[in-house]
Amino acid sequence: MEAIFRVDGANVVTSPHAAGPWDPNMQHGGAPSSLVVWAAERIPAPVPMQVARVTIDLMRPVPVAPLTIETEVLREGRKIQLCAVRLKADGVLTVGATVLKIKKQAQPLPDDIVEPPLDVAAPEQSRIEPQNSPFGLGMTIRAARGRFGGPGPGAIWYRADRPPVEGSPISQAMRVAAASDFCNASSALDFRQWTFLNADLTVSMAREPVGEWILLDAVSWIGPDGAGLAMARLADVKGYFGRCAQSLVIEKR
Repeated sequence: MEAIFRVDGANVVTSPHAAGPWDPNMQHGGAPSSLVVWAAERIPAPVPMQVARVTIDLMRPVPVAPLTIETEVLREGRKIQLCAVRLKADGVLTVGATVLKIKKQAQPLPDDIVEPPLDVAAPEQSRIEPQNSPFGLGMTIRAARGRFGGPGPGAIWYRADRPPVEGSPISQAMRVAAASDFCNASSALDFRQWTFLNADLTVSMAREPVGEWILLDAVSWIGPDGAGLAMARLADVKGYFGRCAQSLVIEKR
């Protein structure tokens, strides 16, 4: 499949496959989120490290248009590296992000330290959910509980099929970032009557996931004054490994 982005140094060409469900000229948040992780993972570290946290602030709608990438190491240490990634369109900041990496070091844990086991149906036993946005068409989405885009909580599996960056394999952290921006798809509100765009995304992981499938066991809380919160437990086929959260902007259509 054609990739979402083509990167040449600091310059990014964006394909129409980046567009989300709200506006054909605006990127789905999963597209720049995966690009942020791609850029951060290419910053050299003094020792092998893994992405532990990604925090993304969507400063304004990210256009389906050329972008530039800026990266910076905010803190370099023997055990952690904190990176900043900025995406700009026509010189205007659209995404400001930080990515925290932690040193990989195997630990002999006590026997009673176990990962929370998976408690929903596997992807193969879950219902296929059709998509209509360009970015969504590059994903395979299956509902283990609830419905994609339906009101109420939902446990939904996501598999990124379209490569985010031309010529680069998709990393496990990129898979998580691309899937996590769908957290608000399990909303307490009806998509046909309300918009609930996210203004940010925070993803935290206790370990790297395995395999192609990422589960979001998600729920949304809606406040009375135009704000909301979408949250999800993150899992792979072996069990739960992290959390994600989004701040929502709630408006009547």
